[in-house]
Amino acid sequence: MKLLLWLVVNAAALGVAVWLFDGITLTADTTGGRIGTLLVVGAIFGVITAVVRPIVSLLSLPLIILTLGLMLLVINALMLLLTSKVADTFGLGFHVDGFWTAVFGAIVISISSMVVEALLPDAS
Repeated sequence: MKLLLWLVVNAAALGVAVWLFDGITLTADTTGGRIGTLLVVGAIFGVITAVVRPIVSLLSLPLIILTLGLMLLVINALMLLLTSKVADTFGLGFHVDGFWTAVFGAIVISISSMVVEALLPDAS
């Protein structure tokens, strides 16, 4: 149940970013439509943030400390760009145009994930 909730939260946060920014696009030419594509991209984003982000964060720990945590925004943006590349590889129609769009998108995704998780009951 928690995995399904995690997937829906990721998809909803990505949907908010797609809705807010012209540089983050989702073309639903797959059979699942926009919601199905968002769920698949949300799963990819979740796997990337669960596997790749901790490694990158550990390797860039001195920069995170030096920049007082601002490097975490860059890391989140890079995870969003990596998600875009993986989604493009699989032909999912999710694309992020450029680094700054990814930074602002990562901020929106973080905030919307926090809001959705605060509103939903704990699924532990």
